[in-house]
Amino acid sequence: MIRYALPLLAASAIASPAIAAEVHLQATGPVIELNVNERVKAEPDIVNMSAGVTTEAQTAVEAMQANAKQMNAVIKRITALGIEDRDVQTSGINLSARYDYDQQTRKQIFRGYQASNRVNITLRDIDEVGPTLDALVAAGATDLNGPNWSLDNDENVKAEARRKALDSAKKQAMEYAQWAGYSNIRLLEVSEAISRSQPIMSDRMMAVAAPQAESTPIKPGMVETGVTVAVKYEMTN
Repeated sequence: MIRYALPLLAASAIASPAIAAEVHLQATGPVIELNVNERVKAEPDIVNMSAGVTTEAQTAVEAMQANAKQMNAVIKRITALGIEDRDVQTSGINLSARYDYDQQTRKQIFRGYQASNRVNITLRDIDEVGPTLDALVAAGATDLNGPNWSLDNDENVKAEARRKALDSAKKQAMEYAQWAGYSNIRLLEVSEAISRSQPIMSDRMMAVAAPQAESTPIKPGMVETGVTVAVKYEMTN
């Protein structure tokens, strides 16, 4: 969540250029405080997902070498799909020992090592999500996460949500003022909080070894950007 404070104030410079005097608007009449939330939907134009490889072996070196070989194949396929290097980022490499617990002896039994490697991928053509997922599985990816839908640039959507929220707040404040016997309102202060919610097709998708005859179906739906505006109005005549 991103927060912005937009106080309505006047600033005047004094002797030192690093210091400014602030004059806040003071209310002489009753004050209305409102919190208004508005959400705007838009079609996503960017997708984030991740692909990982997990391997097991008796030694740490063997587990890492097997993982590197399989992960290199996945990265080569990513490159072959035309995804730029700036849109591919390694997000985690892990190596750990595996143990099973023996109920009879009540001891941990060493089973070998497990290595994993994961990359985050950004797709800028949402029509390629299904084929990309299929290609990653065919290349050896054993664990997929996503897709997570979003907007590459949501400034216009935020501006629309902000406008709707402020219009709604002003309308509500005017209604309160009239009910209280006042004829007008004066804006004293505005602050906002912006949140982005993005529907996720699935939190986790486990890859299967057998090839599929059809491409994985994908429906992007809509994403939302929400703005909550906190306002203070003075009731006036």
